[in-house]
Amino acid sequence: MTENATRDLITDYGKSIFDRGLTAGSSGNISVRLDDGWLLTPTNACLGRLDPSRISKLDWEGRLLSGDPPSKEAPLHLAMYRERPSAGAVVHLHSTYSAAVSCLRGLPSDNCLPPLTAYFVMKIGRLPLVPYHRPGDPMIGGAIRGLAARNSAVLLANHGPVVSGASLEAAVYAVEELEETAKLFLLLQGQQTNPLDREKIRELIKVFELDLEP
Repeated sequence: MTENATRDLITDYGKSIFDRGLTAGSSGNISVRLDDGWLLTPTNACLGRLDPSRISKLDWEGRLLSGDPPSKEAPLHLAMYRERPSAGAVVHLHSTYSAAVSCLRGLPSDNCLPPLTAYFVMKIGRLPLVPYHRPGDPMIGGAIRGLAARNSAVLLANHGPVVSGASLEAAVYAVEELEETAKLFLLLQGQQTNPLDREKIRELIKVFELDLEP
């Protein structure tokens, strides 16, 4: 896919995400790996009204090559790419249910959500919690690097999810599945649940060749 086609794809997915209420205002950002750098939605840009020609292009040191100034969340995207060579795209949202989970006290730091469904395991696996950092804090890269090598997604405390995928489509589908699982998790608060046990998870890993630890 050409760079221009990738810019158009980011714009299309951004509008879809915004129109369905998965992020609001100028929150959230999308990036995609290129052969000669990577694209990132600009700072203060609404995902529902992106201009493909103004999407930021950066090198692997985070320097702006073209387009508008990048999102201040560039360090978290860059950390995911550096730790996950298989990642072709990263999506960060402030989606309501995932953000709500990120505000709960006492979340298990190694996995914020139980394996309620097979699709959560298949698309997310584990969801470790990144301790709170202010938006745009350059130190967040170090916090993510400690987790991203073994996890395709993380949850930023009091903030929202960061999800990588082999392609932009895969990353979007995964963050949507995460949001649905977060919604289920909150709906089931106070109820007895029956998460998938280790044997069922091992079966999913084997059958679907998932890049997860059993």
